[in-house]
This record gives sequence, structure tokens and C-alpha cells, in this order.
Amino acid sequence: MFSKRMVLVAVVIVLVAVNVILLTITGKHAQAPAGLGRGAMVVISPFQKHLTTFVQSIKSVWERYFYLVSTAEENQALKKALGESLQKLNRCSETQIANARLRHLLGFKEKVSRTMIAAQVVGKDPSPWSKTVIVDKGTQDGIRQGFPVVVPEGIVGIVVDASGHFAKVLLLIDPNCAVDALVQRTRARGVVKGGGDGYCLFEYVLRKHEISVGDTVVSSGLDGIFPKGLQVGRISEIVRMNAGIFQKVSVTPDVDFEILEEVFIICEPAIEWYPGGR
Repeated sequence: MFSKRMVLVAVVIVLVAVNVILLTITGKHAQAPAGLGRGAMVVISPFQKHLTTFVQSIKSVWERYFYLVSTAEENQALKKALGESLQKLNRCSETQIANARLRHLLGFKEKVSRTMIAAQVVGKDPSPWSKTVIVDKGTQDGIRQGFPVVVPEGIVGIVVDASGHFAKVLLLIDPNCAVDALVQRTRARGVVKGGGDGYCLFEYVLRKHEISVGDTVVSSGLDGIFPKGLQVGRISEIVRMNAGIFQKVSVTPDVDFEILEEVFIICEPAIEWYPGGR
């Protein structure tokens, strides 16, 4: 039994052969006998028409195939070029952001007449109970335990441990960190301690002192660690108890500790310091 495919192939071959024979005959005899030519035309023309249509279809499919292959290769090349361009754009954007951040830090350093060492944050304590970061400067760079750490926005924390090339910084929001502070507007004093969850508590503020939500809190310089006038944060909540001599005050730090990348470590004793002309 012959398959349908074999029959189709055989028919195509016959049509091609007949077409070639007819073309050969008509080519050799410019004026073929009328009967022969007319009879051959009647027989061959339908087959020739279908053969031409079939060949054109095959040609069209073939051309479309190569077009699709070429288009697929072109798309692949364009995707690769687009990916490389996006990577370059991301690198340029990151460089631009880093330059703006470093210019901001440089401007801050130029305003401060104190010895400071710039350091990069290279690690963060994953523990939920301890708020610390690791920076890439240590004792080999002159860093010692007890040095305050700042950024232009305000106090970051204090160095609690240092090795040759690295140091651990206890952040302001850690419950073990404390800063003697005062309200800039009214000069009411107290101690800012970390609340452990992105905020701080302003303790020992006397009830008789007038303070308001939104007031700026700065370091007083009386703890012997942080120079006077450093930004701490802003009062976000006040609760005046019916009993007791102190108010319950919450402070939102000015520093965003989640995006810390570079910091300054102050390498001089705490003395009166008014950044920005305070």
C-alpha cells in the first residue's frame, strides 16, 4: 500500500516532468502542430496552474521561515543589547546617587571643625534585640571604643567595639544607647534612649517644662561623649501623667537607620559644637 504522502510526491514529480517536457517541445518548435499544441495545452494547463500555485506556496513558506528565523535572531540580539544597556543605566544611576550622597557628606564634613573619619557600613546585626552595624574602619585607622558616630542628619550611635580594620557601632535606637539631650526651643533637658523599634524615648523630662510635638531635640554635650548641638530627632508623642514629676515623651530620630551606607566617626573629645552655625 502506498501512503498518501508517496502518492502526493509521485503526482508532483509527474506534473514537473510533464511541464518540463511541454516546455522542451514548445521551445524546440516555435510553431508546433496546431492539434498537438492545442491538445497538450488542454491537458497540461490545469496541471501547470496547480503546479505553479504549489511552487509559489512552497516558496512563500520557505521565505517566511527564513524571515522568522532572521527575526528571531534579531530579537535575541536586541534583547541582549537591551539587557546590557539596562545594566549600564543601572550602574550610572547608582554612581549618580552615590556621588550625590558623598557630596552631601563632604559638605557636612567641611562645616565641622573636628577630626572625623569617614567609614562605610559593611554589616548589620540580624538580631532583633541588638541594633548595631559594622563599619570598615578600626583601630588601625585610629578608631577607639566610645567614639560618637554621626551623619549630616544627626546622631547614628557610638562605637562599642573595634578591631584592626572594623568597628561595631551601637545605634541610637538600641535600648542600651543613651544621649544626654535637650529641646532646642525650650532647653528642657532629659536623656534620649533607644526604643528598639525605630524610635527613642526622651526620659526624665520634667512635667513643668513646656514641650510640643514637633520640637527638635539635640545633644546637650553633658554626657562627655556626644558634642553639643548634634541633631537627635523630633518629639512625636507626649503623655503627661497625672502622677509623677516626669513626662512620657517619644522621639523620632532624624536618621533613617535602614538606609545607612556611609557614616562619620568623630575622633575628638566631646566639646561644644554647633554644626551649621547653631
